[in-house]
Amino acid sequence: MPGHQADNGVVRRPYDGGMDGLDGLLSDAAGGDRLAFSSFVRATQADVWRFVAHLVDAGAADDLTQEVYLRVLRSAASFRGEASARTWLLAIARRVAADEIRRRQRQRRNTPAATVAPTVAPTQDEGHAGTLAVRELIAELEPDRRAAFVLTQVLGCPYAEAAAVLEVPVGTIRSRVARAREQLMAALSDTDAVAEGPFNDRRAADGSHGAHRRPR
Repeated sequence: MPGHQADNGVVRRPYDGGMDGLDGLLSDAAGGDRLAFSSFVRATQADVWRFVAHLVDAGAADDLTQEVYLRVLRSAASFRGEASARTWLLAIARRVAADEIRRRQRQRRNTPAATVAPTVAPTQDEGHAGTLAVRELIAELEPDRRAAFVLTQVLGCPYAEAAAVLEVPVGTIRSRVARAREQLMAALSDTDAVAEGPFNDRRAADGSHGAHRRPR
């Protein structure tokens, strides 16, 4: 399919909804195509929002998502296609979340407990009590397990992609996801919080991709 010429003269390839299409959008954005960058954001922001919301909290997710794309804009020219555009993007999101967690830890060390501002209540992706309960259960996971679980079972990343995002071996991802699932199932056995959820989701088999879902 022929591309479309952007205002700056760059031939922009139409996004086809797949991972290869994301790679093309990011490459075009690195060449200065603002329409390609906007399309890249629209195609990926739901997954970025979910990822940082689970790694940090939903109240900060809007600001963290914005920071992710600011970093993408600054570093798009460094994208060489050695990993997929989504892998590259989620790795940036992981680093943004880690920076925010470190910032909060410093703030807690330097601020008297009585003056620490309360966490802002989540505002997205919580259509009913079950959704909140799921989020709370996932939040109880150890951070490394939580990241592996969210990538594979919530975002639908293949195990190999999750390993690339988190910079660990695939076997480590398998182990973390298995332990996270065991912990969540044990928690579910003690509560009526949800009747169904992602805890037994096998969609992240080695070669499968999850569908992109936008936060409500």
